[in-house]
Amino acid sequence: MAALARGVWVTTRPLLPVVQSWDLEARRWVRALRRSPVKVVFPSGQVVERKRAPAKQPRKAASEASSHGQQQKRTLQGSPSQTPSTWEESGLRYDKAFSGDRRLSSVMTIVKSRPFREKEGKILLEGRRLIADALKAGAVPKVFFFSRLEYIKELPVDKLKGVSLIKVKFEDIKDWSDLVTPQGIMGIFAKPDHVKMTYPKTQLHHSLPLLLICDNLRDPGNLGTILRSAAGAGCSKVLLTKGCVDAWEPKVLRAGMGAHFQVPIVNNLEWETVPNYLPPDTRVYVADNCGLYAQAQMSHKASDRGLACDRRFLKFYKYEEEEEDLETGAKKGWLPDVEVQSYDSDWTEAPAAMVISGETHGVSLESLQLAESTGGKRLLIPVVPGVDSLNSAMAASILLFEGKRQLRLRAEHLSRDRSYH
Repeated sequence: MAALARGVWVTTRPLLPVVQSWDLEARRWVRALRRSPVKVVFPSGQVVERKRAPAKQPRKAASEASSHGQQQKRTLQGSPSQTPSTWEESGLRYDKAFSGDRRLSSVMTIVKSRPFREKEGKILLEGRRLIADALKAGAVPKVFFFSRLEYIKELPVDKLKGVSLIKVKFEDIKDWSDLVTPQGIMGIFAKPDHVKMTYPKTQLHHSLPLLLICDNLRDPGNLGTILRSAAGAGCSKVLLTKGCVDAWEPKVLRAGMGAHFQVPIVNNLEWETVPNYLPPDTRVYVADNCGLYAQAQMSHKASDRGLACDRRFLKFYKYEEEEEDLETGAKKGWLPDVEVQSYDSDWTEAPAAMVISGETHGVSLESLQLAESTGGKRLLIPVVPGVDSLNSAMAASILLFEGKRQLRLRAEHLSRDRSYH
């Protein structure tokens, strides 16, 4: 047993580890190798000093320093041209709408209702071309909803400062779009003021002393087409009286094809204020909406007067009713006495304003009174018997381009007379 005990005692290891001296020396040499020496002394006695490496910065501080350096570098590179040339250099940012975001729906509810549009003073423009025309004319954007970033990058960078840019799904734009094929971008603009707008120089250069007055036009498609014809003919201004459809309604904008930003439009006028927007010595001409009656009047067939007149016109203005003058006992018509002439006769010898009325209500009494007070006439476009009347947009186009033709011929005659003298 004693021998066994001695054997166990001999084989038992010590409880504390014994550290060898060679192990400590090896660790010191490893630490020395990791250090960067300040001076190096060679066996020949030459001493070489080494620069200390900069102390390592924390990761956060290092990233901030690098971003600050890149920003300074960008600033120095962009200093020659102060205006940023690309979308990225301008530092524009956009928001991404997530599920449940109601910004698009709330704005669309406002701009698609005329009372809300007039109260908030905002309009909706859809499509890249229409938005580009609006920005070029000086319209002020407020919000852009888009489905692809490249649609925004196509727009002028300087026009996007301070504008809310919101990226939404194409399905959301499609739900609110009035277009058959939505283009993926919608813009909310402040309602344009014709005084502050910048119209194309070519349009101003070809502007004619010819104005258009829209009277009780209710159809959006007709009004948009008329505005497009007015811009094409070179009208100097378009006036819309109360009772007309809103010129900034989405359907009118779509039918106008950018005409809203090529010709000044004054909206929602009372008839009493219309003369304030006319140049001096302007004569007002009314497009006749009762062609058969006018033809009978031109042919002086008094017997045909009551039979030939359009019944819709009689419904509103009752030509057959006359008032009796108490002093003379003579009967007189309450309708203004405005002479009728063919549309292709000369009627542009003075600045002219032409009134186009809606098809439902016909010519208004106020328009005839204005024509009578300015020495204007009723313009007749002859139609085949049995045809009720022309479409308002078609009649406006015919008369506008006829006026343009007459003004061009007058200008050619004047230039020819001057060359002779």
